[in-house]
Amino acid sequence: MSQTHFITASLLRFQTHSARPLALALAVAALWPASVRAIEVRISAPALERSLRNQMFNIPGPDGQHNRYYLRGTTGSACSVYADNPQVSFKNDRVVVHVSTHAKFGTALHGTCLGLSLNTEAEVSFIPEAEGESIGFRDARIEHLSESKELDFLLEPFLAHKLPGQMKVNAAALMRTLLVHAPDSTGYTLTLSSLKLHSMLVERQSLVVDVDAKIAVE
Repeated sequence: MSQTHFITASLLRFQTHSARPLALALAVAALWPASVRAIEVRISAPALERSLRNQMFNIPGPDGQHNRYYLRGTTGSACSVYADNPQVSFKNDRVVVHVSTHAKFGTALHGTCLGLSLNTEAEVSFIPEAEGESIGFRDARIEHLSESKELDFLLEPFLAHKLPGQMKVNAAALMRTLLVHAPDSTGYTLTLSSLKLHSMLVERQSLVVDVDAKIAVE
């Protein structure tokens, strides 16, 4: 007979903090006489935001703080369009992503863009969706665009398609990376043989994910 165990964890901890708290919890759960474990994982908005920044907004800006994603051009382009400063929040049953956008439209001349400069904000929201081993997002709804047709022509596909695709997180890969360090933290070797995400919903300030995981302990 299987047992259900609830583990509160942060995707941020998977990536940047010590593996000890989650590894210990997994070790305790895995020692129960059940082959498949039901695990509840609660992911914060800052954790999703950190993942998005690492996966997509990873081109350093001149200030060294606000990394960019280029929709047109590159760091060295006189005329370019880029987004930066992504902010993730939850609203009702949706995940909301807010970005700042910066555009220089015109003609490049001697390293300068002669034309129109725009600095504005854009916002899109998604429904979180379990996709096998991955945390995915669907039903993109653009909440706010600029008032420039030329800029919006680039922003719409970026917000509705590119961004949710880049936000996708492979939970199994993250957990396997974590478990590599389990012997140092627990004295056990933990091997994740399978993982499946069953349901996903926004609950107040967390994205709640129900996971079935099969873990071997040596």
